Amino acid sequence: MFVGALELDVLLGDVHSLKQKRSVVRPIVAELRRKFEVSVAEAGHLDLHRRALIGVAAVAADAEHVRDVMAACERLVAGRPELELLSARHRMVGPEDD
Repeated sequence: MFVGALELDVLLGDVHSLKQKRSVVRPIVAELRRKFEVSVAEAGHLDLHRRALIGVAAVAADAEHVRDVMAACERLVAGRPELELLSARHRMVGPEDD
């Protein structure tokens, strides 16, 4: 079993309130869940209205599949015109990691 985790630190565009932030972040979280069947949540920068940390996790029997899914999630977020992807941090845990 392999577990992949991805942290996406994003800067939101023309957002001036936490309510506007939610209206931008929620559809992205929903699209990631729907398209890639991953666990995803807004996991950081909760009090900042122009920043968001989106956490993504996936589990599979094949490490390459997990890497492919995480890369596709990163590409989807990076391609969104309403935000700028500041950083993406990938982590993988496998059977040899105790």
